[in-house]
Amino acid sequence: MDYRIKGLPLAPFQPLFGLDETELAARGIVRMVADSKPGYPCRITLEDAEPGESLLLLNWRHQDADTPYRADGPIFVREAAMETRELRNAVPQQQLERLLSVRAYDAQGWMHDADVLQGTELEAAIGRFFADARIDYLHVHNARRGCYACRVERV
Repeated sequence: MDYRIKGLPLAPFQPLFGLDETELAARGIVRMVADSKPGYPCRITLEDAEPGESLLLLNWRHQDADTPYRADGPIFVREAAMETRELRNAVPQQQLERLLSVRAYDAQGWMHDADVLQGTELEAAIGRFFADARIDYLHVHNARRGCYACRVERV
């Protein structure tokens, strides 16, 4: 089963990079500096920030379907992010190291299945979820904090 894992698009976040603390606060955004690794997962690059690197913590609508499953939540994005990372038939290291919640949706945004698993089990779970013809895409979240991690699509 071919699949693609995509980070968030860069464009919506670029206007936020470099804003001062007052401008960020007016938008409900906080600038943070990574003080450890892992611990600050960028949702654009699908990599953890290096200690000392600046990130924005903000709310993001990751599930915009017009269903009861519409959802948003906190994410980190690195201010140094230059492009959206996309992998084909590979799981980013960032996800391999975490306990994950995986949610399986159809094309209309209705959830049909879900599971909590170790990141090392994600690739097998992708195959299992996509064996169901109804499933169009997956959303991966960090299970402990619930933050959105990435989207997995059929290719």
